[in-house]
Amino acid sequence: MGWPDYARRMSILPRPGRRNGIEGPQEAAHADPTRPGCSNGRMAPSPAAPPVVRAAIEAAWRQESARVVAVLVRMLRDVDLAEELAQDALVSALEKWPRDGIPDNPGAWLMAAAKNRGIDHLRRGKLLQRKHEELAYELESAHEDAPRPEDGADDAVGDDLLRLVFIACHPKLSRDAQVALTLRLLGGLTTDEIARAFLVPEATIAQRIVRAKRTLGESDAAFEEPRAVDLHARLDPVLAVLYLVFNEGYAATAGDDWIRPQLCAEALRLGRLVAGLLPGEAEAHGLLALMALQASRLPARVDADGAPVLLADQDRTRWDRALVAEGLAALARATALDPGGPYTLQAAIAACHAQAPSTEATDWARIATLYASLADVAPSPVVELNRAVAVSMAEGPAAGLAIVEAIADAPALRQYHLLPAVRGDLLRKLGREAEARAEFERAAGMARNARERDLLLARAGNGDVAAGRRSN
Repeated sequence: MGWPDYARRMSILPRPGRRNGIEGPQEAAHADPTRPGCSNGRMAPSPAAPPVVRAAIEAAWRQESARVVAVLVRMLRDVDLAEELAQDALVSALEKWPRDGIPDNPGAWLMAAAKNRGIDHLRRGKLLQRKHEELAYELESAHEDAPRPEDGADDAVGDDLLRLVFIACHPKLSRDAQVALTLRLLGGLTTDEIARAFLVPEATIAQRIVRAKRTLGESDAAFEEPRAVDLHARLDPVLAVLYLVFNEGYAATAGDDWIRPQLCAEALRLGRLVAGLLPGEAEAHGLLALMALQASRLPARVDADGAPVLLADQDRTRWDRALVAEGLAALARATALDPGGPYTLQAAIAACHAQAPSTEATDWARIATLYASLADVAPSPVVELNRAVAVSMAEGPAAGLAIVEAIADAPALRQYHLLPAVRGDLLRKLGREAEARAEFERAAGMARNARERDLLLARAGNGDVAAGRRSN
């Protein structure tokens, strides 16, 4: 027995509204060192660099790009310019590292190169006098061995990346724009990946990001350091963004990797900071609990080749018990403040898995009840899909399938590959093999992640083997 835990990419956000008939410009994604050119119009050299050099550049950019942009936004108070200068630093690495060798600290090299470009821009703009103190600080720290979180200004936040999140969640922006912009800046997600998280067209997300940048650029006050009083007002979108970034790391929307641990780690780090800044906010602790409990499974979620290891097959001794303990402690704090928040309820579901010695021993009836409570406070067809799976484990596949059929025509699930995946699993349990295979094939056709697509195709092609495999 087992349960496909399709909750991993659950969206508890209100479904964003569509702007019928409006098509926006396609926003360029973050600079990608695997492409021959960057979105700022400057062309990188042809990919003649040795593979080890290109791999070092890609790794450094993947790990540091969000922090580089965050530092530049603090310096320049301009999101577009910050992205452009960060990409300039990337182009410089593509030009110099093949010739000069890989720096001892590639991330610090990118940070220093980007800071120097920011300082040059301020000088060219004749803002030296107004920015004298900031420039003195930047010149002093530009060549430090590594960027540190404490390098930020003395404000209520104290962390460049978290400060960027709060700026992107400025009240001048709509909730949808806040989330989309922060996912772009912090998570490095493409517009396509964000669109799939929102279950809306890519053009809609591109337009939101463009408008959000324009709105921030039109108000210099938007870049003021958030005061303590502002943190509470901006908490909801900040938590939503951190959760979506974490989910992208936990189950990547597209690409060849099933998980992206770097995103999970960064979202978890920022979640700890938020909970520390706002100790009286139940949902801050609830989200921290949820992310810690989910992250505890990461060591067991893939094998040595990067292939998914599903929940029923995982070696639970490899789960990170320190993270489980952290998650349970955060859940206790959240529950004491307010047990009924959406993140706290999801954390309680994750705790059921973390505390169970096996899939068979999991308290599925409690999980089904918790999903019902979640559906009351954050109604969503995706929540209902997860409740259907839990009900199928507690009461049988027919009961779960009835719930799935009731939401099958929901517009938000039209391109959601996990709907046919769940339906296929339940049909297989009911002995309706031909229908199950067709559903798995349909799900594979929708999936954008190569690992997930391979898994779904395997389930479509080999029911006897796939029936024993369960999602994690």
